[in-house]
Amino acid sequence: MSSKTSSKTLLIIGYVWPEPNSSAAGTRMMQLIALFQTQGYSITFASPSNLGEHKADLLSLGIHEQLIELNNESFDLFIQQLQPGLVIFDRFMMEEQFGWRIEKQAPQAIRILNTEDLHSLRAVRQQMIKDYLNTQPEMTDLQKVPLHDMQILFDKMSASDLAKREIASLFRCDLTLMISEFEMALLQQQFQVPTRQLIYLPFLYEKIPTSPLTTFEERQNFIAIGNFRHEPNWDAVLWLKQEIWPQIRQQLPQAELHIYGAYPPKKATQLHNPQQGFKVMGWAENAFDVLSQSRVCLAPLRFGAGIKGKLAEAMLCGTPNVTTSIGSESMQIENSETWGGVIADQSHDFAEQAIRLYQDPALWQKAQNQGYAIVTDRYLQTPEKSRLLLDKIHELTTDLASHRTANFMGAMLNHHHHKSTQYRAQWIEAKNRLE
Repeated sequence: MSSKTSSKTLLIIGYVWPEPNSSAAGTRMMQLIALFQTQGYSITFASPSNLGEHKADLLSLGIHEQLIELNNESFDLFIQQLQPGLVIFDRFMMEEQFGWRIEKQAPQAIRILNTEDLHSLRAVRQQMIKDYLNTQPEMTDLQKVPLHDMQILFDKMSASDLAKREIASLFRCDLTLMISEFEMALLQQQFQVPTRQLIYLPFLYEKIPTSPLTTFEERQNFIAIGNFRHEPNWDAVLWLKQEIWPQIRQQLPQAELHIYGAYPPKKATQLHNPQQGFKVMGWAENAFDVLSQSRVCLAPLRFGAGIKGKLAEAMLCGTPNVTTSIGSESMQIENSETWGGVIADQSHDFAEQAIRLYQDPALWQKAQNQGYAIVTDRYLQTPEKSRLLLDKIHELTTDLASHRTANFMGAMLNHHHHKSTQYRAQWIEAKNRLE
C-alpha cells in the first residue's frame, strides 16, 4: 500500500459510464478526460453502474476501468492501492456514497465535483411546469411560469431535500465544475456559495467542422435529438407531438420531423406516425451526421438546467435551431441577444418561427452565422480555457490546507455527513456479510 498520493493520478467516479453518442453529459466527460490526458495524467474511471449499451471504449484510449460496489470495503482497498492525487465525482450522488472513503483513504487527494447541471434546479422547474400544465392551458406559454426568477427558485429549492443534499455535497468538495453561468450566479447570490469553490468550465469542442457544410437547399426535414432517459427531452417530445408539430404540419404538409435519442421507451416509439411526418428514429450513432443533414433543429424544452449539448452541436453543424428561454439559458454571448436560430416560449410562436426558419434561406443563413459566432466564442477549446482549470488545480495542490481551512462550512458538513454515512455503510457491509 502506498502512503503518498500521486498528483498525476486521476480517479473519476461516474454515476454512469460515459456514452458520448447518447448524451451531452457523455460528451462532456470525454472532453474532461481528453484535457487531463494532455497533461500526462494516469486516469482510472470507476463506476458502480452497469455497462451501458453505447459505452465509450475507454480501454482503447489508455484509461483504466474499475467496477466498484456501494457499501463495500473493497473500495477502500482499491483507493489504498491507487492513491489518487485528484478525484472527480461525476454527479453529487457519487460524492455522497464514496466521498467519506476518499477522505479516509486518500486525505490529500483534491476532491472535485462535476455537476453537469444542478439536479435540484431541474427538479424544481419540472414541478413548476407540472403545476402549470395542471391548470390546463389551451396552449403552453412558458412566460407565465417564473422559471428564471432566482428568488422564487431559491425559495422552492431550499425547501427540497434534493437541494440540501446537492449543495451540501458541493460544499464538501474542494472545487465544483459549473457549466452554466446562471447556476453559478444562483449558487453565489442565493445559496452563498463562495466564489473560490466554483469554476466555470463549459463544453470544450476541438474545432468547427472544416469540410463544406450542406446548403439550405440540400437539407430537408426538422430534427429533435436527445437521450430519452433525460426527463426534459421526453417532455419536449410530448410538447412537440401535442401542440407544436400539428401547427407546423398544417402549413408544411410535406415536412417531416425526425426524432433521435438513445434508449427510447415503448411510450416514445408508440408516437411514431409516418402519416403525420412524426418519425421516432431511435439512437443516432453520430449526432453530427444527422444534424448536418437536417434543415432546422427543434428543442422545445419546458424545463431543465445546465446548458444544452444538442444546441451547441447543432450550431457546430451549421443547423439553425428553435428553442425556448430554458434551452438557450447561459448559452448566448454575453451582452448579446443574438442566437443561432430563434427563441420562443409559446406553442404558436414556436411553430411559426420554425416554419419561417425552414422556408426563408436568408433568415436561415443569418441564424447559421450567429450560431457559428456563439460556438466560436464560447465552446471551442483553447489553451486559455483549459488553463483555467489546470491552474486552479495547481493552486489547490500548492496550498490545499489553507483552502480547506477557509471552507469551514464544508469541513462541518464533511464531519457530520461522512460520519453518519460511514456508520450506515459499515452496518450494511456487516449485514451483507451475515447474509
